[in-house]
Amino acid sequence: MSAQPHVVVVGSTMIDMVAYVKKVPHAGETVIGDSFALGFGGKGANQAVMARRLNATVSMVNTLGDDVFGDTTLTNFQEQGIDVTFVARAPGASGVAPIWVEPDGTNRIICVPGANNAMTPAQAKSALESLKGYQIVIGQLEIPQEVTLEAFKTAHKYGAITILNPAPFAPISQELIAECDWIIPNESEFAGMHPQGLEPTSDQIILELSATLNTRFAVTLGDKGAAFTTQDGKVHRVSAPKVTAIDTTGAGDAFVGAFAVGLALGLAEERAIALGCACASDSVTRLGTQSSYPTPAQAQEILQENSLVR
Repeated sequence: MSAQPHVVVVGSTMIDMVAYVKKVPHAGETVIGDSFALGFGGKGANQAVMARRLNATVSMVNTLGDDVFGDTTLTNFQEQGIDVTFVARAPGASGVAPIWVEPDGTNRIICVPGANNAMTPAQAKSALESLKGYQIVIGQLEIPQEVTLEAFKTAHKYGAITILNPAPFAPISQELIAECDWIIPNESEFAGMHPQGLEPTSDQIILELSATLNTRFAVTLGDKGAAFTTQDGKVHRVSAPKVTAIDTTGAGDAFVGAFAVGLALGLAEERAIALGCACASDSVTRLGTQSSYPTPAQAQEILQENSLVR
């Protein structure tokens, strides 16, 4: 395996406002919730925390508001051991995400980006030119696409692998797609990217989109695991461990962060995918987002239990 993995996340931070309910209300309806939790989230932040739990060096590139949520988010990163050298502050509110979770773990999320939208291409470029020795750069769609594009262009200048998590889904520029080494959508995001809106129900559908866009895919399939395209033009599938899900919030981010660490470690791609599936499956057995992720000790156990480290 490679030396110490170093992952850079150019992405979003949110404060998750999670309501647990027996059912989501219809328009005009009010329901009584079961419980409420306030926690740290944002796709970028979640992916950074998962990577850090697996003992990677993690650098975050982001902009926070000048509010109390920005203060607490910065403190959380520092307590997690994440490098915040390139986390900026801007006037106004930090990002927030109201989330509704039903008893089967299904969730619905509204993201309000706030200061995430204050990120600039120059900020990303400066950070990635200053940082040294990183193997992976991760981006998502909760920040302006032009920021991710500049980040990926700069990453490639330094020989890093780029991973795009196209969530929350929005049309992606061809210029950005051309800079993606890997794209990691869930089933609905894959359908959003497909010209005919097809979900990844067959290997052929996945291969055709991969060929059309000239990029590698790792499609997350919920409790069925993940399917990924190989360099020789095939699709391999990796099963997820069987668990009882109580909250799926942040599971996709756990997959992305863990997969990135697997690649940075130099694991075979199928083993990196399996690591992502294992961490995601573990996370859905607990409530919350980052709070549901395995501790560093638990993360090492997951590696060993899945024969990912020898």
